Amino acid sequence: MRAVISAISLSLRQLGDRAILAVLAKSVAITVALFVAAGYGVSKALPWLVSDYLDLSSDTYVVLSALLMLAGAWFLFRVVAIAVIQLFADEIVIAVERKHYPAAANRARKLPLSEDISNSLRSIGRTIGVNLVAIPVALLLIPTAIGPAIAFFGANAVLLGRELTDMAWLRQRIQPDSANPVHLGERLLLGSAIAGMMLVPFANFLAPVIGAAAGTHLVNHRFGRHDP
Repeated sequence: MRAVISAISLSLRQLGDRAILAVLAKSVAITVALFVAAGYGVSKALPWLVSDYLDLSSDTYVVLSALLMLAGAWFLFRVVAIAVIQLFADEIVIAVERKHYPAAANRARKLPLSEDISNSLRSIGRTIGVNLVAIPVALLLIPTAIGPAIAFFGANAVLLGRELTDMAWLRQRIQPDSANPVHLGERLLLGSAIAGMMLVPFANFLAPVIGAAAGTHLVNHRFGRHDP
């Protein structure tokens, strides 16, 4: 637990770095633009989809579109935010390694496009697999009211912990069959912390950047570099 807390603390202190701020600005802009575009698409498509079945006023369509947009943002924010931050993962990892682990930064490799695509497909597969497990669990826990939320929070923690540490580990990996060195417990703690941040307005935009930076610290810590 100490390593995770320290890694997040170091990441928060580095938020003011120019490279991190640049990634934050780009990731927030793209994430917001995607949700705005999706909201606009929903507002235009909704009347066309339901007008043959329901006679609703224009104001009702606006309200329904807004509710669908909010629901989509609530359930899809993690997926979209992490997908966007992966576009700039190298920039975050490099910024952290150059400041705290310069030797590791010099040895890190640039992932070829084929490996990037392969890693992305595996990440999508993990997301689908973990959520397929979480859905029936959530359905069983519906009578508890809070159970489904806990089930999906746990699924997000598992996925986030793996994805946020993979960003750094894949650059440092030497053997193609080697495993992510960060312990499962640490990945779960990191994933839970970042998943919790994603539930907080405004902090949810910082969360993926903080998570990627913290994941970099944890990976390098496991390689025995500059104990965070």
